[in-house]
Amino acid sequence: MDARSPDSFRDRSLADNLLRRISSSANALAKTGYPNLQLMEVCGTHTMAIAKSGIRSLLPDNVRLLSGPGCPVCVTANADIDTIIALTRINNLTVTTFGDMLRVPGSSTSLAEQRAQGAAVEVVYSPIDALKLAEEQPERQIAFVGVGFETTAPTIAATILRAKAAGISNFSVLAAFKLVPPALRALLDDPELTLDGLILPGHVSTILGLDSYSFVTDQYNMPAIVTGFEPVDILAGISLLLEQIKTKSLSEPLTVGNAYTRSVQTFGNPQARQVIDLVFQPVDANWRGLGNINHSGLSFRPDFADFDAKQRFDLQIEATVEPRGCRCGDVLRGIIEPPDCPQFGRSCTPARPLGPCMVSSEGSCAAYHRYNIKQSSERTGKHTQLNNLLDQA
Repeated sequence: MDARSPDSFRDRSLADNLLRRISSSANALAKTGYPNLQLMEVCGTHTMAIAKSGIRSLLPDNVRLLSGPGCPVCVTANADIDTIIALTRINNLTVTTFGDMLRVPGSSTSLAEQRAQGAAVEVVYSPIDALKLAEEQPERQIAFVGVGFETTAPTIAATILRAKAAGISNFSVLAAFKLVPPALRALLDDPELTLDGLILPGHVSTILGLDSYSFVTDQYNMPAIVTGFEPVDILAGISLLLEQIKTKSLSEPLTVGNAYTRSVQTFGNPQARQVIDLVFQPVDANWRGLGNINHSGLSFRPDFADFDAKQRFDLQIEATVEPRGCRCGDVLRGIIEPPDCPQFGRSCTPARPLGPCMVSSEGSCAAYHRYNIKQSSERTGKHTQLNNLLDQA
């Protein structure tokens, strides 16, 4: 099969071969001081793809996959959610947002509830849609909710540049962006978390490139790979990661592995990073679960401060109250799996979520609930999702 064909990344024989290689590597590692391997994917799209394909249940018993802080909606702190909701109380203002943010609960309400009570909240598919709305309604203020990682920030920065060039003065952005490398440092410095390898985010890596993660292998001696999102991508990434763990066990130097060469290059996308740097500058940011992380967010540079919704409007932000009983933060840190939370599937469901991990399409809790994934200790059978997915190729 042509390796460039999309079907090649769902090829059954390739998947079977990779599973055998993974099993062989895991058995070998078990005999050399790695009886239990903990690998973390730091990408919400990986989390959902792994859940959809049932890959967890196909791995050897000594290989455990943890989901990390890879969902941008999920890592947005409650205080930031409350700030976003405060925009809905500004007269003559329309809040525009991606759909995943709509139902995320803040301290006392959500954007969806505010809209139901008459607030002007509109779901858009891109920041350009929000800018067009500002052009069409010059009498109203249009504020876009800027949530996302390095993948989202370039498009929003480019939209701000377009608004500035066109002299559109009724458009603004509430910046709640997060940067992945500082979060990786926070994870690797966490004394409660024991990891043997990292599966790095595919989409973000198209912007950052492999070099941005060199500190993971160089400073922390942590095996790490980038991979794509199809079943064969993920299995190839896990196989490569186990090979890196073997390399570490032999005290040989590590480098960041790339199982997604069709999309990710060593230096990423310098043009996209330049656009980000032109409009935004790094600032400390608060992450749900991980707390305050130095230089892990973005704020406006002085030349673009007029587009900063936080500065433009007098926001009355309520006192932040964390959702009682919600352990989304511990899930994001990889300390627990979603079913370990007492609220999971009981008082917290997709219909009535306590926190964003059950709301977002990339949330770990949503993935576990949708695909009925059990705790690691309860998995006794092999799921059929992967076979069904491969049959579609």
